[in-house]
Amino acid sequence: MTHHEHPDAAVVREAYEAFSAGDMETLASLMTSDCTHHAPGESRISGHHKGRDEVLGLYARVFELTGGTFRVELKGVYPDGRGHVMSVHTWHADKGDRGIEMDGGLFFTAVGGKISDIDECVADITETDAFWGQAE
Repeated sequence: MTHHEHPDAAVVREAYEAFSAGDMETLASLMTSDCTHHAPGESRISGHHKGRDEVLGLYARVFELTGGTFRVELKGVYPDGRGHVMSVHTWHADKGDRGIEMDGGLFFTAVGGKISDIDECVADITETDAFWGQAE
């Protein structure tokens, strides 16, 4: 982080750090109560997870399904100065006898210094769906 980092970029970077450390308390403090995470595809983690508790539940499910192996490598954080931030990363996980490594990104909306909306994009939706499995 540089001393010139935009505050919206800083909150996204802090959220990545909290997520990577498993610090859900800090992560929750960076979200609005009505935060929504939109996960792509048609897998068991896909959909619109509405409200901070549901979003944190999604993350708990991701860690549960991967036996705690899910991790992200943040590559960049790009604010527009108008309440939006794009992040790019590579994510890694193992599930059963299968592993995955894929590029992806998140498009954040920030309101009042907190994350209010997260749109997720992945390099290969079909492969992502195959990894996570069919929706229940």
